[in-house]
Amino acid sequence: MLVKLGLAAFLLAHAGIHASFLAPRPPATAGGPEWPFALGPSWALSPFGLSPDGIRLLGTALVAVVIGAYALAALTAVGIAPGALWVPAVVIASVASLAILIVFFHPWLVLGVAIDAILVWAVLVAGWAPAGIAR
Repeated sequence: MLVKLGLAAFLLAHAGIHASFLAPRPPATAGGPEWPFALGPSWALSPFGLSPDGIRLLGTALVAVVIGAYALAALTAVGIAPGALWVPAVVIASVASLAILIVFFHPWLVLGVAIDAILVWAVLVAGWAPAGIAR
């Protein structure tokens, strides 16, 4: 059970970091790093003429999907939600996370992209699920 709780905590932590996209940007400091979690101009969406408010709304919706779907995956991992939800929850959360991390890309976010890619590969290609989850 400890492994399942650890997995659930990992999924929730990965989801939770996405909330930084919604948090106010901290004040810039002289020589300090750039804030990587910005729902501002997007290299992928700006060329389509989307307004800044539309881009922010899309980013906010993606964050909500990421948090909700990873929370569902965490509940599934510990046996609270049905095991049949494991694959859809992980895939939906990971794809939404990949979308936000790529559309609002910053080099610091590469680790998140790797986590999402590994999770999608693990559940879809390798067929991985926590022990005891009937798929």
